Amino acid sequence: MTLPADDTLAREGLAPEGRGRVLLIACGALAREILALKAANGWDHLDLTCLPANLHLWPDRITPAVREAVARHRADYDRIFVVYADCGTGGLLQAACAEMGVEMVPGPHCYAFFDGNAAFAERAEEEMGAFYLTDFLVRQFEAFVWRPMGLDRHPQLRDMYFAHYDRLVYLAQTEDPALDRLAEAAAARLGLRYERRYTGYGDLASALAGA
Repeated sequence: MTLPADDTLAREGLAPEGRGRVLLIACGALAREILALKAANGWDHLDLTCLPANLHLWPDRITPAVREAVARHRADYDRIFVVYADCGTGGLLQAACAEMGVEMVPGPHCYAFFDGNAAFAERAEEEMGAFYLTDFLVRQFEAFVWRPMGLDRHPQLRDMYFAHYDRLVYLAQTEDPALDRLAEAAAARLGLRYERRYTGYGDLASALAGA
């Protein structure tokens, strides 16, 4: 499977190849990591389709989109596994998956399962003022942070939006100096202290292994 450009994953997602017994329905922001894990482990029984990553800008649209994808593809696979955490749906996605009889990745959001859900929860109080980025969000900082917040048009709003944040934490899935530089530049643009934490694929790897 050829990995589309990040812009395509953000706006359109990724269609399945139609091969494999298990279909992963995932967020487009996770496509690169899922395909890397699939290739490294020889998980040829897994097929992948991604919904547009920009659904995260409107979390109320995630659950209906997952429902539609499950209904569309269910007859073609032995099993479906949803590679979303709660992602701002307020428990609605978990309830929908339970109703449809499909499993999903545990956790509140991708930051937690990349970091490891248990470790992320342990650090929650200490990092109440943290703003998180993943590899995908570092690459798509303009499209998912700067422009949606209107900071391209009204940069003076930055200090109001981020008044209660004290750091930007880059949860790095890969060792990539270019992404490190972009993440540090993003922290400077937001007026936040920069921290980098290498997570690799975290709990995503074990969740996919279970699929």
